[in-house]
Amino acid sequence: MQTKKKITITIDEELCEAIDQAAKRFKMARSQLAQEALSLWLKKQTGALMRQGYREMGEEDRQFVELTFEGQREMLR
Repeated sequence: MQTKKKITITIDEELCEAIDQAAKRFKMARSQLAQEALSLWLKKQTGALMRQGYREMGEEDRQFVELTFEGQREMLR
């Protein structure tokens, strides 16, 4: 069973109104809407960090390969 924790946030009035309208439109509580929005945001940020990490790893691998090939060329001369 998941436990819930109550938090308090301060947001712009316009955003609050938009949240209230969306909650009514989709027939859900504001807290549920906020929880889903925050979960999506965290997943997006995690994905972005992973993509960045993989790009950096790819660049490190490319540099290593270039260094290795250069060393092999030197040995064959």
